[in-house]
Amino acid sequence: MQGDDAELTTAVLAAQAGDETAFRTVYRSVHPRLLGYVRTLVGDPDAEDVTSEAWLQIARDLDRFDGDADRFRGWAARIARNRALDHIRMRGRRPVIGGDETELSGRAADSDTAGEAMESLATDRTLSLIAQLPQDQAEAVVLRVVVGLDAKTAAETLGKRPGAVRTAAHRGLRRLAELLGADPEATAALDALPPQREPHGPAVTSAGVTHTRSRTQKDM
Repeated sequence: MQGDDAELTTAVLAAQAGDETAFRTVYRSVHPRLLGYVRTLVGDPDAEDVTSEAWLQIARDLDRFDGDADRFRGWAARIARNRALDHIRMRGRRPVIGGDETELSGRAADSDTAGEAMESLATDRTLSLIAQLPQDQAEAVVLRVVVGLDAKTAAETLGKRPGAVRTAAHRGLRRLAELLGADPEATAALDALPPQREPHGPAVTSAGVTHTRSRTQKDM
């Protein structure tokens, strides 16, 4: 298990035991990438609200989760996806997110932490383009490359087979490379995203959702 994964696993376990500081650590670790995923589904205007709803459910149901860091990211992504799809159904369609290749001329904001850097990169460099992909490709790319799920966990999140997710991610990344190819700086930004992850051990079952813990967004 990588160092960051070990730290997140430890923080999740402590948060389940009621450690509010640990829960804030979990939130800071996972939120930027989760927000990026939701943004590709619902668009900028609503992404913060939908992601906040997802975190409220994550906090409420955390006592029943069982698994390591990888499984937690997948579990959180499934909750966020369900909230996003509910939002889309209420609104009636997936939004067309503004942005095209011309946006790549801007530079990502300077960041002091890896999490802020990822959030800035995802927002300013690539997510507007990812959102223009077919939805299956957009979700596969974000879950595998931005959220950092392996193919098996991403497939569980989407209700698909791992091979289908790998194929969709490959096609999406190939299309992104075409869009970014005219701008070497933008291509370097795409290269800076973490590589697609593969399973590193036996899957751990994650469970759903009944117990309640009182946490609010201001505590995160």
